[in-house]
Amino acid sequence: METPPTTEHRFPCDQCGADFRFSPDEGRLVCDHCGHTAEIEGDGPWSAPLAELDFRAALDAALPQAEMEEVRLLKCPNCGAEVELDADTHAAECPFCATPVVTDTGPQRRIKPRAVIPFVLEERAAHKAMSDWLGRLWFAPNGLKQYARKGRKMQGIYVPYWTFDADTKSRYTGARGTVYYVTERTMRGGKPVTRRVQKVRWTPVAGRVARFFDDVLVLASKSLPKRYTDALEPWDLSALTPYHPEYLAGFRAEGYTVTLPEGYDEAREKMDRVIRRDVAFDIGGDRQRIATLETQVSDVTFKHVLLPVWLAAYKYRGRSYRFVVNGQTGRVQGERPWSAWKIAFAVILGLLVAGGAGYLIAISQQG
Repeated sequence: METPPTTEHRFPCDQCGADFRFSPDEGRLVCDHCGHTAEIEGDGPWSAPLAELDFRAALDAALPQAEMEEVRLLKCPNCGAEVELDADTHAAECPFCATPVVTDTGPQRRIKPRAVIPFVLEERAAHKAMSDWLGRLWFAPNGLKQYARKGRKMQGIYVPYWTFDADTKSRYTGARGTVYYVTERTMRGGKPVTRRVQKVRWTPVAGRVARFFDDVLVLASKSLPKRYTDALEPWDLSALTPYHPEYLAGFRAEGYTVTLPEGYDEAREKMDRVIRRDVAFDIGGDRQRIATLETQVSDVTFKHVLLPVWLAAYKYRGRSYRFVVNGQTGRVQGERPWSAWKIAFAVILGLLVAGGAGYLIAISQQG
């Protein structure tokens, strides 16, 4: 089988030869050297719905050759991120943790991205969103805030995700609980007392529920804590557009480190939680018990998609701090730094306020 060529995301300007970059503000390719612009060729988000890939065929390594590509990745020895490189790049700094990276994984055969959400925010807007977010953290060290505001530029990274579609049919058994009250009489202190007591009447039930899942989103990266990336949601997946490498011009793309089977397992967990909610709703009543639940899953399809994230990794006083900004919405997440001096000041101030209030109360009581 013929090996696909290594993908390069460099696009020379047809007027001066410098590299184009994709401009989120203009939605097209821009040459910063001569100012020339070019449109991205191909269908936009208004075209036909994005085609899904067959999950079983992917597991059997039977995807069409056109759905595969060969990429060169640089792997970070510290956080495990795998970042796609241009052919001329031999060393770089990890954008996720600021660790110098020199490990080249060599060419790897991967599933091509099927769709992408292009960057909406320019770097300056993402940097302002991060600075504003840090500014609202009162206990953050002032030095880090100033360092982040004056620091180097943020890096635009396309982060890999899987999306899964599936048709599910579930059978269940359980019980429906109906709350009712009875009046009970007891003796308390030698006197009769009545009280209302809540009870539940359980009725056996069985039934079926069905749901089609569309675009269950699963992070395909292990380089950032999930609590950060999950908190960047929601993503507007209606903005997904067919993948064109021009959207990556001037940005980096992270290779997926969560395999397709691993991603499907996580998607199933998300589906199962929704199915259990569907079953509880179908049981009805005031309380629900699920005894057995069997789900048949069919017509599983998937997409490999890239979502835009602005990322900053700063080293301050020997410690790394990472901040991520949703390149579509501007939502910010990151490590919350703490200033020991500010915390100590707040504690002392609180003690002084409490002591002053206590003194005033004592004085008023003496008067």
